[in-house]
Amino acid sequence: MPKHGPLFVASMLFAFLPALAPAADNIFMMTKRGNFEDVRDDVVMAIEGRGIKINHSNYIADMLERTGRDLGATRQVYVQGEQVEFCRTNLSRAQMEADPANMVFCPYIISIYTTPQDPQLVHVAFRKPEAPNASLATRTALKGVEKLLADIVMEALQ
Repeated sequence: MPKHGPLFVASMLFAFLPALAPAADNIFMMTKRGNFEDVRDDVVMAIEGRGIKINHSNYIADMLERTGRDLGATRQVYVQGEQVEFCRTNLSRAQMEADPANMVFCPYIISIYTTPQDPQLVHVAFRKPEAPNASLATRTALKGVEKLLADIVMEALQ
């Protein structure tokens, strides 16, 4: 019988929820049919509901639209697309105490977007914080960050 990790098990337990979408190995992604603003607000509420302050929102779709005109690009990549940046104090501290170089993993970012191919399919994703050759302390701290991010995404897409 194949051995599966906790994110796989969690996704199976939540099979009635939005689907895990195929993505690169280092990207965790789920999708949900619905309204972009509603899903974005659900992500924000899942973050803030944990007592975490959002540092910044990046309006990626707007930036690409604006800069695309300057570059002569005509392809619309996103209908809507934003990133939400934040940190969790205890997790950030643990990862940086394990190795000061782990600052590169902070802030945490969750991306929310829709595409022209299917504007009612909202994608919610984050890059898994991985350092496979790092110390056990770093790998343990980063697994805590990954769990937090996955929990936020799954809660938001319920």
